[in-house]
Amino acid sequence: MRIGHSHSGPRHVAVIGAGIVGASIAWRIAMRGVRVTLIEKAEAGSGASSHSFAWINAGAKQPIAYHNLNRRSLDMWQRFAAALSDDGDSASIGLRWGGKVSWATEAADADRLVSQVRQLQSWGYPTRLVSAAELSELEPSLDVGAVAAAEYSENEGQIEPQLVVDACLRRLAEREAAVHSGTEVIGFELRGDGRVAAVETTGGDIECDAVVLAAGADTTTLAALAGVNVPQAKSPGIVIRTTPMPPLLPNVPVVYAPPLSDALQEIHMRQCADGRMMIGEGDQESLAEDDSQAHADDLLARACRYLPGLAGAEAIPVPVGWRPMPLDGYPALGFAEESPNLYIALTHSGVTLAPALSQLAAQEICDGIAADAMLRHYRPQRFAGMTAEQAASMKRPR
Repeated sequence: MRIGHSHSGPRHVAVIGAGIVGASIAWRIAMRGVRVTLIEKAEAGSGASSHSFAWINAGAKQPIAYHNLNRRSLDMWQRFAAALSDDGDSASIGLRWGGKVSWATEAADADRLVSQVRQLQSWGYPTRLVSAAELSELEPSLDVGAVAAAEYSENEGQIEPQLVVDACLRRLAEREAAVHSGTEVIGFELRGDGRVAAVETTGGDIECDAVVLAAGADTTTLAALAGVNVPQAKSPGIVIRTTPMPPLLPNVPVVYAPPLSDALQEIHMRQCADGRMMIGEGDQESLAEDDSQAHADDLLARACRYLPGLAGAEAIPVPVGWRPMPLDGYPALGFAEESPNLYIALTHSGVTLAPALSQLAAQEICDGIAADAMLRHYRPQRFAGMTAEQAASMKRPR
């Protein structure tokens, strides 16, 4: 099925939002020889990408169709990173493999962990249960304490979103793409059929043949300017960073540790390419807004319980980040029916999904052929005409 724009494809695409998703899509489109203008209201990578835990995975994604989309993207990351890197060295953008470990101390949590591992194994995902001894062998730097059940997902990894965005900008510069930072979108000039003729910004109007709206948490407000409904859930989140440390997780880059008490949430941690540790708690269902120094110090103290090498690190609070979160938790990707050349690109798992979604979006935009086999469940039209009651009943995936 042909979609979006004229048979010959667009000559000029404006991409709104220079996070990891928007920057990746802009680069993919520019690689097709199309003129690209990238518009960012602040600095590239300064939005949700700067707050992301940046864990590449498909293990926590359900149902199986969504799991498979994430798995496809996870498996694309090595090649995607090599293409972006200046010398083909994916480590230059912070890509590191080695997997993820997690464990449970309580019986009920252990049962859930075992059940999740068995389900993922039935889907062909490379995760497995490990003993307490094997867990300690996998990452000797951890003090795991009591272990009722543990798992190791060997194919997972991490990335540095800012380094990816910066690499995309370098590639865009090679293609003579225009990048407008500190430029806010204030409206759209619409034709009679709802198509966007120009993007109205604080720096002037930008005429274009198609628009990609990849503005993260701002997508809902901006889409409404074109008469498109893309509702989001309120999803604040907190991560902290530490002062730079020597390598503390030499074997397994991503660690999910159990809560220290019933009143606390689990702790997750990884070490960034510059030596700083990134620490968070809970999962995407956790709505946290405490970005105080006291809370940062508490998170660090809890992480130190499991990673003693953190002793001596200082906690650096990061201002609360507003995560993009389509109302049902799944990506919204595709041309809007109300504005046929406006392409929505909104997703929570932007780090994992950037390689696949950018490839699919560029294909749909440049070739005009719908990738429905992969994306039919994730079209923004599913939200059209939704009542408040229907919206309230939608359940986000964990």
